[in-house]
Amino acid sequence: MFSLVLTTVKNRSEAKRLSEKLVSEKLAACVSALPGVSSTYRWRGKLERAGEVLLLIKTSNKKLDRLIPRIKELHSYEVPEILVIPIKRGAPEYLKWIDESLS
Repeated sequence: MFSLVLTTVKNRSEAKRLSEKLVSEKLAACVSALPGVSSTYRWRGKLERAGEVLLLIKTSNKKLDRLIPRIKELHSYEVPEILVIPIKRGAPEYLKWIDESLS
């Protein structure tokens, strides 16, 4: 019924902009930003390293079909990381709050 969506962005400014948009549009109940993430990856055949901000986006499964394209639209990366992790269990009060925040 609920999911945690992960995406990384290039800096705190983009994290703030994306977070505020997603919450104000009721696509996310809450977005937590974790600065200071160090990412190592291969891009176009070259080893890359970047400092990023990891966003933890709490949402309902019924919002995913709108949330994922919206992240892509707002994101500065050509191919943004978007990973969906199902929430199998959580504090009932918190899950209820997520649901209420998205209606």
